Amino acid sequence: VQLQASGGGLVQAGGSLRLSCAASGGSFSSYTMGWFRQAPGKEREFVARITWSGSGTVYADSVKGRFTISRDNAKNTVFLQMNSLKPEDTAVYYCAAKRIGNVDYDYWGQGTLVTVSS
Repeated sequence: VQLQASGGGLVQAGGSLRLSCAASGGSFSSYTMGWFRQAPGKEREFVARITWSGSGTVYADSVKGRFTISRDNAKNTVFLQMNSLKPEDTAVYYCAAKRIGNVDYDYWGQGTLVTVSS
């Protein structure tokens, strides 16, 4: 499975961005999809994930209520709607896919940079 993330950019604090991650080469609808981020000088951290059907979502406490993960299995794409952005949301955002039942993610995208200015 190949994952291509896009939609990053520069935004002012309080603004919004929508990230997309397009998948190819696999059975997208059978994967749990996740978003992670890595800020400069910090370790990569979990942001959100969504089950294969889209019926279940989990968020990191730091983004709960501000970010929304969704997916369109017909278009092999997962989204991350980010609202009320804060400077501390600045990071490279990665999408990832894992097979149902796996603990670890099997495939990773290349990342897209989100910069939030104060």
